[in-house]
Amino acid sequence: MNGKLIGILIVGSAVIAGITMYFMQVYAFYDTVPDGGYTVQLTSVATGELEPILAENVQAIDADSSPLRFRACFTTTHSQAMLTESFVVYDSPDPLTAPRWFDCYDAATVGEALKNEQAIAYLAQENVHDGVDRVVAVFDDGRAFAWHQLNEKYKN
Repeated sequence: MNGKLIGILIVGSAVIAGITMYFMQVYAFYDTVPDGGYTVQLTSVATGELEPILAENVQAIDADSSPLRFRACFTTTHSQAMLTESFVVYDSPDPLTAPRWFDCYDAATVGEALKNEQAIAYLAQENVHDGVDRVVAVFDDGRAFAWHQLNEKYKN
């Protein structure tokens, strides 16, 4: 009888620990960025400085636990031609996934669009955190997505 009780305690503890870790990874550390809490900016080709762009319907999440957890979705009225002439194009975009509950952002769709040249990635901010760049991908129809990704400092 004592062996069954110990086994039940071990399995129960493992299940509780697993559920807790899942919750912490997917929900606990993310915060929704309040309206107006994120201004979309891109790096200017001419000056190298950040310049705001027109953005509507901005939805963003972030977390203090990792510099890579930032994600955002929005729409812009700027054309691809204007953006490409004015702002730095990002050479190696790699959209990172977001939690399922942040359903406006789909990394697979963004990645596929970037590969098929249906979207263009721009440098929003270099080294927003040490070794981490903020990248914005804009589709021809004005849909846009932002994320953080490791830059050359930490890529091998």
